[in-house]
Amino acid sequence: MDFGRKKTQKYTFKSPKLEHLRKLGYLVVDTEAFSKRYGHLLSLLKINMANGLLSTLIQFYDPVYHCFTFPDYQLMPTLEEYSHLIGVPISSQAPFFGLEEDPKDQDIAKSTHLKISEIRDHMTTKGKMLGLTAKFLMNKAQYFARIRSVDAFEDVFALLIYGLFLFPSFDDFVAMDAIKIFLIGNPVPTLLADAYHSVHMRNSYSGGMITCCVPMLYKWFISHLPRSHAFWDLKDGLLWSQKIMSLTHSDIVWYSRDYDGVSIIDSCGEFSNVPLLGTKGGISYNPILARRQLGYPMRDKPKNIHLEGLFFKECEDCKALKEKIVHAWRHVHKLEKKVLGKTNCVSLEPYLKWVQDRAISLKMPYPRQEPLPLADKEPTYIFMTDAEKLKIALTKAHRERDAWKNKYQIIKNEDEELQRQLKMKNEEELSNKKRKVQEDLFSYGVQSNTPWKLIMDKLVLEKAEMEEQIKKLNLRLLGESP
Repeated sequence: MDFGRKKTQKYTFKSPKLEHLRKLGYLVVDTEAFSKRYGHLLSLLKINMANGLLSTLIQFYDPVYHCFTFPDYQLMPTLEEYSHLIGVPISSQAPFFGLEEDPKDQDIAKSTHLKISEIRDHMTTKGKMLGLTAKFLMNKAQYFARIRSVDAFEDVFALLIYGLFLFPSFDDFVAMDAIKIFLIGNPVPTLLADAYHSVHMRNSYSGGMITCCVPMLYKWFISHLPRSHAFWDLKDGLLWSQKIMSLTHSDIVWYSRDYDGVSIIDSCGEFSNVPLLGTKGGISYNPILARRQLGYPMRDKPKNIHLEGLFFKECEDCKALKEKIVHAWRHVHKLEKKVLGKTNCVSLEPYLKWVQDRAISLKMPYPRQEPLPLADKEPTYIFMTDAEKLKIALTKAHRERDAWKNKYQIIKNEDEELQRQLKMKNEEELSNKKRKVQEDLFSYGVQSNTPWKLIMDKLVLEKAEMEEQIKKLNLRLLGESP
């Protein structure tokens, strides 16, 4: 199938300086307790990204449907996946919208254990943004660590991660937006909004710098790539574009059991999809295109109404639209498993054809490649219909196994009892023979002149007869013919 070729773009990524944050991470006393409070922030700081992989992903961005379109499948980060990867639930509390008033100094002080006077003295402006310098917060975090004030250290450390890593703005600066998101405590919708908005804007402007939390987007993407060593082998000389273009929808890791029972945010208010507001503007994303990623089938092409696009940059004129989105987020529509049906994680032919047609019209950034020999790839996901058949077969097999175990135990018990009886009979016969021999010996030795050789010959014959009888008896017990 000829998908045609489109021009690739050059993208760069904002790479925050993480050395100081990682050093502070070593000062966390109880990493498990920290994770319970703030999610997987420590592990996110340690992500080492493969060069060129994320740049390759961005080439597949579909600016109309706000997803990544490949030759026969689509991928898109979702609220549920981002929530799982960062380890922070999506709160029922309204997320950041940018319309909030700046928090008061005492509110910031209460959440960070800082003094109000310290916040006032170090609050500054950078690029028309109000915020706190990273140097000030770093020094306070180190101070709290030295005096072993665990809660204060962790709060300031988490705020630094929010400002420098999750929601970066200027270097060495924690902007007021990041402080707001930290205080609200519902970062997932804003994280996802910034990812979509940054990728979409750079795509619209033919390349440029991606300014969202890049490691989060990277971690999401690799969660769907094959686990095979053949795919991740960096010594094979293949480019990431060649490896990705060799994949089909059957190679993708679609689903994790971690999402079992998770309800899907499908739309908000009057919107047919999900509008998102980030630190740089707003954009919509289409959960209907991502149902396979959460285990549900893609049956047919989606209706256009579910794919209506929304995108705008931060500006004074967008206040009315923001307010509409704020209102919509007060009425979140979720879909439960009973509505979506069984989790079989498949794509049916009508949907596959729609994706392939979309790929042809969109054009692919790289030529098609031959499939890689993914010998050690993840096991194929079992459809629920097959799983039910397998369950029935396993139940039957277990019953047959238990029946054979019972039958074997009965036979074993009978055999042990026969062996016991045989042993008793043999001992009794031997005892009788021994007594008779003793009597004969006494008789021959005392009352007659019969030669000893005749006595011994008689004993040997009797012993041979006895052994032959024992052999025949054993054969009968084993069910064999003598």
